[in-house]
Amino acid sequence: MAFARIAMVHWKSLVVVLVPLLLLPIPLASYTKAARCGYVVLLMAIYWMTDAVPLPVTSLLPVALFPLLGVLSTEDVCVSYLKETNMMFIGGLAVALAIEHCHLHERIALKVLLLVGTSPRLLMLGFMLTTMFLSMWISNTATTAMMAPIVAAVLKELKMKNHSWSAVKKRSITSIGDKVSSAEEGNANSNMEVEKEPAPRKASVDADEEKEGPSQETICYYLGIAYAANIGGTGTVTGTGTNLTFMGIFEGLFPHATGLNFATWMIFNVPGMLINIFIAWVWLQILFMRLFRGGIQAGGPEASKKIKEMIHNKYEQLGPMTFHEGSVLTLFIILVFLWFFRSPQFITGWADVITDIKIKDATPAIFIVFLMYVLPANLDFLPWTSKNGRRPRRACPSLLTWKVLHDRLPWGLILLLGGGFAMAKACNDSGLSKWMGEQLVVLEVLPPWVLVSVICLITTFATEVTSNTAIANIFLPVLGEVSKVIHQHPLYLMMPTTLCCSYAFMLPVATPPNAIVVAVSKMKTVDMMRAGIMMNFLCVFVILILFNTLGRVMFDIDTFPEWAEVANATESTFSTTPTDVPPFLAH
Repeated sequence: MAFARIAMVHWKSLVVVLVPLLLLPIPLASYTKAARCGYVVLLMAIYWMTDAVPLPVTSLLPVALFPLLGVLSTEDVCVSYLKETNMMFIGGLAVALAIEHCHLHERIALKVLLLVGTSPRLLMLGFMLTTMFLSMWISNTATTAMMAPIVAAVLKELKMKNHSWSAVKKRSITSIGDKVSSAEEGNANSNMEVEKEPAPRKASVDADEEKEGPSQETICYYLGIAYAANIGGTGTVTGTGTNLTFMGIFEGLFPHATGLNFATWMIFNVPGMLINIFIAWVWLQILFMRLFRGGIQAGGPEASKKIKEMIHNKYEQLGPMTFHEGSVLTLFIILVFLWFFRSPQFITGWADVITDIKIKDATPAIFIVFLMYVLPANLDFLPWTSKNGRRPRRACPSLLTWKVLHDRLPWGLILLLGGGFAMAKACNDSGLSKWMGEQLVVLEVLPPWVLVSVICLITTFATEVTSNTAIANIFLPVLGEVSKVIHQHPLYLMMPTTLCCSYAFMLPVATPPNAIVVAVSKMKTVDMMRAGIMMNFLCVFVILILFNTLGRVMFDIDTFPEWAEVANATESTFSTTPTDVPPFLAH
């Protein structure tokens, strides 16, 4: 009993100590490079899935273990932590932080809400579209954290109006009944003064909700922004860490691959993203707002007008667009333009025009970030812009400061990506990925769409309880090798799996947006689960249909590409003959 109590309290420590010991037979029984690499991969996978050690700290294990076990040199491992994909991620995050720093995202969100409309259903669509768009460019956590207070303010207005509407309706029915009764008794005036209900008070409304739990409408709105944040990240390469993990691993396994870049990613994924947003909007309304079953009262036109006024007031409080916001918006648009037209496939890209050297997306990203550090946030230093003829005594700040980047950049996620890239390189160089792919050659008998369906469903439900980036790091190298063995287009296996890492809608622990909305709305986990399980299946269905239609046209997934044949032919071989003893015991 005492041991069980200790195990429950200190289970993480037990995992940290016991797992390496339990896995030791793997490298000792067959001291090949593949076995030694497998030992590290399994150790990292268990640490990642149990969170026994913080994810970024686990991601540093390759730097220590791969050189010690003779899998990769220290130099080769460390280079993986700052590949081009990671530099692109840093650049994209820095631009996103600049947008947050000048509060440009708030202006965009409020403006979209004003344009979409303020009826309950349109308002929810406005919230979801705004969250989706922002999540394409800035972190889904920051997007959800920004949208949650706006949703709370709108819901407060809706509740007040609903409460008032119910009170008016109740008084009207009571008054009509009293009039009929008094007419029958011949005393019309005696019962006209029915007991009047006091005006609804905010405290009573909040107290009722605290007692009864969040309303169905509240759950619907909050789940809408959480789902939109998760889905929105699939629209761009920089939208979420799993997309960048895929790009890094894919380019590592298939260095000569063509046809996939920022532009083609958006052309393929934005339609699917919009379809999933529409499905989520309809599904949540069916489940929580009784769509097609009469709907729910929302206070009528008066409530919509009040909400529109409130949103308009919030927008007015931001004041006119500042030079800071305008400059950041301009640089952001330029960056998206540079990313999209670097090598769009349908026309000659700007990168192909200016040089023969291969330019990737990290180059324009870092260039724009540099400009944000040297361009001023205002023009007060100019003589004709100074107030009262006085010039400022302090130097004008830049559009983005190092303090903002240093304090708010998710350095842990950068390490997590780097650890995944190092692990993928070790799996490839040691031959572990090829060995695992050969063991899974039996999957060749399955129709490709069945294989992809199974993989997508496994990924979607696995990422409900484990870091989506960790799942991508574990699954993608293996799937890349499986595609070589069964001669299936690599994108057909790897890209849907990557997208399904973002389809985690069931549990609060699945993604930060889920956790935020559960904490703010105080909804029960069962409410999220009954909405999320259907969303998991629906989004997987959409991506399967999309890949078997648009994907066939864009990526020619029915053929095994030449660049995959080249990667297969030049792949590193691994030793199948175990070394008698480890090198450090041979002396």
